[in-house]
Amino acid sequence: MALSRIWSAFIIIAIGLGCIKGFFFKEENKTIFTNMVTGKSNDTIKIKSLDSAAVSLAIIQAINIKKIDTTNGISTFKNGAGKYVSYKIQSADGVVATCKTAVELCIGLIGLLALFMGFLAIAEKAGGINVLSRVIGPFFSKIFPDVPKGHPAVGHMIMNFSANLLGLDNAATPFGLKAMESLQTINPNKDTASNAQIMFLCLHASGLTLIPVSIIALRAAAKAVNPLDIFIPCMIATFVATIAAMIIGTFKQKINIFQPVILLWVGSISAIIALLMLYLKSLDKDRLELFSGALSNGLILFIFIAIVLGGLYKKIDIFDAFIAGAKGGFETAVRIIPYLVGMLVAISLLRTSGTFDVIINAIKSLFSAIGADTRFVDGLPTALVKPFSGGAARGMMADTMRAYGADSFAGRLSCILNGSSETTFYVIAVYFGSVNVKNTRYAVGAMLLADLVGILTAIGLCYFFFG
Repeated sequence: MALSRIWSAFIIIAIGLGCIKGFFFKEENKTIFTNMVTGKSNDTIKIKSLDSAAVSLAIIQAINIKKIDTTNGISTFKNGAGKYVSYKIQSADGVVATCKTAVELCIGLIGLLALFMGFLAIAEKAGGINVLSRVIGPFFSKIFPDVPKGHPAVGHMIMNFSANLLGLDNAATPFGLKAMESLQTINPNKDTASNAQIMFLCLHASGLTLIPVSIIALRAAAKAVNPLDIFIPCMIATFVATIAAMIIGTFKQKINIFQPVILLWVGSISAIIALLMLYLKSLDKDRLELFSGALSNGLILFIFIAIVLGGLYKKIDIFDAFIAGAKGGFETAVRIIPYLVGMLVAISLLRTSGTFDVIINAIKSLFSAIGADTRFVDGLPTALVKPFSGGAARGMMADTMRAYGADSFAGRLSCILNGSSETTFYVIAVYFGSVNVKNTRYAVGAMLLADLVGILTAIGLCYFFFG
């Protein structure tokens, strides 16, 4: 029900703001309805033109108009007659293109879901998931008291958390969907999210990642002096967000977080992460990329061969088990299409209507009025879009570095923000949609609160490390 209200609010706010802008403000907003419905990302939107011949960016370039300024996605050109033409690049697809993108995204997931769920099916038949569950069981039995000891869901959740930790997004999604399916088998009310499912998604959406490889790569591409300088702040911020998610979940579910087993596991994991961080910090850029690539890809191959060897040892029909699991992956990919279309359309409307711009300007005005530092506001767009779309957040991060500089305060902050939160609404729509859960209870609020903790931590760390 909470998700339904939020989804409705997104659409009403976006269309309402679009109507206000379209009817009452500036010439460039007269095409806002077209942009919201049929526009595509990277389309050029004419803002002001004194030259009727200049009807597109291509024509402008063809008649030798010189670009004289580019800021915040708005480019100003001067032609030979001294007249000016301004264009803005549309940052997101309209509704029509978004629907196509959502389906294409699900189609792209089919192969990965089939692959990983196929191997998981082999692991289950070989007993590997049960072994993994027994190893981590003492800790998970305290955090997930409703999950029976040795249940396969424990193994699936561990696989998901491990993949997220190493930045293996492609592997984390199939593992996470399988974990939700396993948790659904012990959910007494199939239409309502269980405590275990909410706790799992809160921890998953906190986005604990050890090596933010994609962020480092984008910083290097943006010619940052030291692309690795955000590594420690990212790690701390995402770890704090994960701990916050666990505390929020245990508080709502009345679980005592100070149990010795929980403290021991959290302390041990924290120590291991700290030691690994110290080692990774000692590596230069090339060695870090080599190590992270070898660790991430090597782990995937190790999992595959371990599962196959386990299946051979248990003398099960490996290929038949793989096919059975792969079929489930295909069915899951098809089942989440309606949920993904609905959520991405709402996000598209928010972006193309300019709702995010209004929020950013309001925040900057508020902090300016009280005399506070407003440098952090320029990095906030990444945090605002991250709960809706990981791709949009990466694009926003790259745009911030391009506009303000990779080594600027805003540029660094956008990178830390991108590494300290997760695509909350995407996760809710896809994961709950995969098991047909309609009542998400307090999941949205808990996950957004954990995101807020990560955002505030990221801002504080950016001021601490980069002043």
